[in-house]
Amino acid sequence: MDSQHLALDDVDRALVRELSQNARASGASLASAVGIAESTVSARIRRLQSSGDIRGYHVDLDFNRLAPMQALISVRLVRHARGEVDRFREAAPTWPGVRALFHMAGADDYLLHVAANSASDLRDFVLRYLAAHPAVKRTQTNLIFEHVEGTGWLDLLEP
Repeated sequence: MDSQHLALDDVDRALVRELSQNARASGASLASAVGIAESTVSARIRRLQSSGDIRGYHVDLDFNRLAPMQALISVRLVRHARGEVDRFREAAPTWPGVRALFHMAGADDYLLHVAANSASDLRDFVLRYLAAHPAVKRTQTNLIFEHVEGTGWLDLLEP
């Protein structure tokens, strides 16, 4: 365990667990669930936000309805010159449909999670952005049939 994980006490971890299940939970419901005063909840959440432990609150969208075609695209770069890597890393998250970019160790350098409206839109994305980018050597596109959010990471919040 790193020192940042150890900096969260049992109450902080309980708050994070509750917020991970419902980021819109009221202070009163959080206080009740965690067993502390509502004013303490507010102070702790402010501290968790200012420390960077809580980076934001997000809407959980159903991408199967909004953009029914999703893919994980592995990317191998031509070479690992700092400038090329930085340019790719800065550009890729801004391309249409990119949900996430992961810098990887292993056979591939990056993994992009991309959403599109159709197979032809996905093909156009690969041709327009990946195949045309000078730092990209090769790509491999894997279609996502189903995306299930995990909850096992909550175990990391256990003392």
